[in-house]
Amino acid sequence: MIVGRVAGTVTTTINHPFYDGKKLLLVERLAPTGELTGDCLIAIDSVGAGFGERVLVLDEGTGARQVVGSATAPLRSVIVGIVDAVTVT
Repeated sequence: MIVGRVAGTVTTTINHPFYDGKKLLLVERLAPTGELTGDCLIAIDSVGAGFGERVLVLDEGTGARQVVGSATAPLRSVIVGIVDAVTVT
């Protein structure tokens, strides 16, 4: 799992039927200190996240498919939580 920040929405005109009606978000990866790493990914939103929010992303295909309930979905990343706070010790 990774912590990231929602940077925007991804809109497609042609896509796999699985993605119909699903919200895709561009997520910038954050370091444990909260700084941007320069990496980003596209994830399905399963929690209603919005622009600028810190989110928890499951970035592993099998687990992501379990979250959406489809064993055959062409999917790697899904947002599974909105992060309230991160404590680094």
